[in-house]
Amino acid sequence: MRKIYTIKELKTLANEVRIDIIKMLAKAGSGHAGGSLGVTDILVALYFGGVLNYNPKQSTWPKRDRFVLSNGHVCPALYAVLARAGYFSKAKLQTLRKINSDLQGHPDRTSLPGIETSAASLGQGIGVACGLALAGKLDKANYKVICLTSDGEHQEGSTWEAINFASHYRLDNLVNIIDRNYVQISGCTEEVMHVDPLADKYKAFGWHVMKVDGHNIEQIKRAFLKFDHIHERPMVIIAKTVMGKGVSFMENNHLWHGKAPKPEEAQKALAELANHRE
Repeated sequence: MRKIYTIKELKTLANEVRIDIIKMLAKAGSGHAGGSLGVTDILVALYFGGVLNYNPKQSTWPKRDRFVLSNGHVCPALYAVLARAGYFSKAKLQTLRKINSDLQGHPDRTSLPGIETSAASLGQGIGVACGLALAGKLDKANYKVICLTSDGEHQEGSTWEAINFASHYRLDNLVNIIDRNYVQISGCTEEVMHVDPLADKYKAFGWHVMKVDGHNIEQIKRAFLKFDHIHERPMVIIAKTVMGKGVSFMENNHLWHGKAPKPEEAQKALAELANHRE
């Protein structure tokens, strides 16, 4: 039986995962720092807070919950979490983006255990999650499907088609978590092409809507307790996050969406994260 971590332990673990991310990206010399740091608390809550049902020793266990990472560019955070969950060796993290490495710049479901779907083009993951959820319904299976999407993906029509699909088929085994950091590669989402009011839009599509602080692990866990009592409709959790969370010079700076820290920047970032341990 897997250990369920306390809130204090989860916060400590999230900080350690952020340290993993900086080290991975600095060694790779490329990758997406901002979003990876921003979603860390969400992923830690899912995998170590008792939300997801999974077995790292049997990654294709039929009764497992399915986690779909739609915004695949933040996969360094997922890789770090999967390694700490026991899916593969933590030493493998240092091979991120290297030639012939299993840890590609975007997740490949054929390369690593624990990856449910390959991801690169944004706006596709929620559709895949809908398919997995509908399959679960047809099979009368008891697993839930959790999808993590970016707010920028909500500028795409394919996302809203899937949102409508989920409501129509009453996929109450589906949760979409939106990484609402208001930032995308070219600037602020509301300036590039606004997506608000997200909550009202989802309600209009028939979803149950919850809002949380995406860095408050207690709130994230409580949201999933509510999910157990939602029937006949899917649920969305709008998680307000800070891109680059934990590293002051990266926070809310869209220039850190798609780049890795240089050695001196990595040392500065690691020093800040080390101070969070105290």
